[in-house]
Amino acid sequence: MAKISVFGGGAWGKALHFAFGEKNDSYIISRKKLNSPYQISQTQAQNSDFFVVAICSSALELWLKDSPLPQESKILVASKGIANGLFVSDIFSKFYPKAQLSFLAGPSFAKEVAQSLPCALNVHSNNLQIAQEWLDLFPNFIKPYTNDDIIGGEIGGAYKNVIAIASGICEGMRLGNNARASLIARGLVEMTRFGKFFGAKEETFLGLSGAGDLFLTANSTLSRNFRVGLALAQNKQLQEILDNLGEVAEGVQTSKEIYALAQKNEIYTPIAKEVALIMEGKDPKSSLMDLMKRMN
Repeated sequence: MAKISVFGGGAWGKALHFAFGEKNDSYIISRKKLNSPYQISQTQAQNSDFFVVAICSSALELWLKDSPLPQESKILVASKGIANGLFVSDIFSKFYPKAQLSFLAGPSFAKEVAQSLPCALNVHSNNLQIAQEWLDLFPNFIKPYTNDDIIGGEIGGAYKNVIAIASGICEGMRLGNNARASLIARGLVEMTRFGKFFGAKEETFLGLSGAGDLFLTANSTLSRNFRVGLALAQNKQLQEILDNLGEVAEGVQTSKEIYALAQKNEIYTPIAKEVALIMEGKDPKSSLMDLMKRMN
């Protein structure tokens, strides 16, 4: 059996540690104390065959500086988001050869993965040999596929969190299913437009890493980002919402990152723009009504 070390003690890291443990010797590394006999130290993880990284995107670069792995490491990146104008692959490429990196994307709630409920995911990599090695490690309840569109998988995984916040606001305002379906559909168009600018393939956004992940995240209270939107529509303050979540809602910061990149490159992203403005203090209800009037 392969030795797999999962970095990240959040819900997603723990779920992946559990999942990979079905066929492999799976261990978890976290700076916080976990109630697990499989928690090991950074040093003990060094001789692992494979590494999974599920660290929040805003902390990735600092973590990579402080937690070096062997250069030849086979790394599956499960982090989603954009930080300081950089995609996750850009951040990792500062430290490791891109040929060693794979990126996980697709519709998957940590809670359901931890319950062994079935799902399908993409392993994005430009090294299909290593991607295939990863496919062989997944548990029977996850159907993995390979995909060579790294940037498309990344953008789908990051952007859907922003659309989920807007969808949660729409639901919280009780604007109805018609309005929310329209919002999500236009969100798919928007993320595709954004992704194509950065070289992503359009078909990626019609698959698991795009539409699949978006429809899941923008339609369920299991999504932290959707719950952020719901709470904002109930006139709760953003900081209070985030404090009560207990986990990071990546869409909050990602909305600002996407809007900044869109402004810089003159990409039309009305939903990301409004969500970013809400994060900066704009009234969410008036913001969403503005959005519904002009969305195209």
